[in-house]
Amino acid sequence: MRNLQFLLLIVTILLGCEPKKQPILGDTEWQRQQNADFKDASKSPLTNKDRKSFRSLDFFPFDSTYIISAKLKVTPDTPFFKMKTTTDRLSEERVYGIVSFILNGKSYQLNVYQGKENLEDPEYVDYLFLPFLDDTNGGPSYGGGRYIDLRIPESDRISIDFNKAYNPLCVYNVKYSCPIVPRVNYLDTEVKAGMRNYIKE
Repeated sequence: MRNLQFLLLIVTILLGCEPKKQPILGDTEWQRQQNADFKDASKSPLTNKDRKSFRSLDFFPFDSTYIISAKLKVTPDTPFFKMKTTTDRLSEERVYGIVSFILNGKSYQLNVYQGKENLEDPEYVDYLFLPFLDDTNGGPSYGGGRYIDLRIPESDRISIDFNKAYNPLCVYNVKYSCPIVPRVNYLDTEVKAGMRNYIKE
């Protein structure tokens, strides 16, 4: 009986010593999903060394005023061009359309791009790429600008959520080739939403 009690005590101690699974951090579902992907070895852009110490990306506080409804003016039959990247690779893109919206009390226009490669993939055939620069770059956000993923809408209105602005993957690992944000997509305002700059722990 005494041996059984001792065995149960040892099992209890061992179970208590098991490392507890850390909760996924983030104030919104999108932030938690980003952190989960960065922790996942099969998805993370981080090096193995950086991933082991990774806890969370840094985000601006969620702000619903950065969820905007924009007017989309489609520009049919625009030619594909070779967008520069952070490596020698050139990304074939075309201007799918121009989005017009009001942000922080001012009117803006940005180009939205469609990648030639995506047209051959059923999962991404309706994917649009919105890269942008703003006045937080080089300070609280990455100096090279950020990206937003969009999908072709069914009407001439499109929702843009700057809270989902994310950093190019080459910020985390030099093995990635990332499109350089065209200067025409500069916003002369501070977009205090989405991902902040990445600083290694």
